[in-house]
Amino acid sequence: MATVNFSVPDEVKKAFNTTFQGQNKSAIIATLMREAVERAQRKLRAQEAAARILERRRSAPVITAAEFRSAWENGRL
Repeated sequence: MATVNFSVPDEVKKAFNTTFQGQNKSAIIATLMREAVERAQRKLRAQEAAARILERRRSAPVITAAEFRSAWENGRL
């Protein structure tokens, strides 16, 4: 298991220690780090998905509103 050192504002350290008094702070920090990694990875996947959608739209056929309405009314969408 690795050891990490971070500098945090004193008020954050105090609030953390008060909030999690009597608990395994290393386990709490590890959980928070895992959640932060998962959140960042989800954000990256969402950005990549959006980029793929926008790229596909560049080559998508362009239709008029009338063509869209006709396709919609005829159940082709």
